[in-house]
Amino acid sequence: MKRFLLSLLSLVFVFSFTGCSNSNEKSTQSESARKTAEEAASSGTTADSGRQTNGRVLVAYFSWADNAVLDEDVDAVTSPSVIAPGNVQELAGWVQEETGGDLFSIRVKDPYPSDWDDCLERANEERGDDARPELEESVENLDDYDMVYLGYPNWWYGVPMALLSFLEENDLSGKQVYLFCSHGTGGLANSVEIITDALPDAEISDNIFDCYEEDASSSENDIKEWVSRTNQ
Repeated sequence: MKRFLLSLLSLVFVFSFTGCSNSNEKSTQSESARKTAEEAASSGTTADSGRQTNGRVLVAYFSWADNAVLDEDVDAVTSPSVIAPGNVQELAGWVQEETGGDLFSIRVKDPYPSDWDDCLERANEERGDDARPELEESVENLDDYDMVYLGYPNWWYGVPMALLSFLEENDLSGKQVYLFCSHGTGGLANSVEIITDALPDAEISDNIFDCYEEDASSSENDIKEWVSRTNQ
C-alpha cells in the first residue's frame, strides 16, 4: 500500500512539474510576442505587410472640399467635388493607403466659395494677380521625407495658386515627386510645367496619374496600381 501511494505521489509530482514548465514556456512565448509587437510598432512596420510607415513618404494634396465653407443650399449633384471627400481628397486617401505615408492637406486661411462659379472667379483673380494665398500651416519635419506624392485639381488650365504657396513654403529640393491630378476636359494642361518651374531642384517623375473629375470616385484600383508602379 505504501509503495502504491509513493508511486501515485511521484506521478502527481511529474505532471505538476510538466504543467508548470508548459505554463512558464507559454508565459515566455507570450512575453516574447508582446515585445515583438511593441518593436514592430515602434519601428513603423506592420506585422502583416511589413510596410514601412516611418514617415519617409508624404502625400500632400490640395482639394476644394478641404478649402470651402459649405453653403446650406450647396448642390451635391452640380458641385460634387466640394462635398467631402472631394475628388483629390479621395485620390490622396488611396495613395496614403497604398504607401503608408503621411497625409497633409494644403489649406488656405481664407476659404473659397462653395459655389463653383464663384470659386472659379476667385481662382481666376488669384491667377491674374500671381497671388500666393496664405496657408494654415506648413509641413513639420519636412527633412524626414524623401518621396512626395503631390495631388491637385486643374484650375484654369494650371494649378490652384495655393499649391504654389505650398511649394514655396516647403522646400522639396532633392526629393522624388510624383504628381496626381483630377481635371475636366482640359486634362493636365500647363500644370506639370508650372510645378516643374516651381521645383527646379526636385526630381519630378514623368509617370503622372490623372483622371477626369467624374471618374475620380471610381479610380481606387487605377491609382493604387499607379502607386505600385512608382515603387518598382
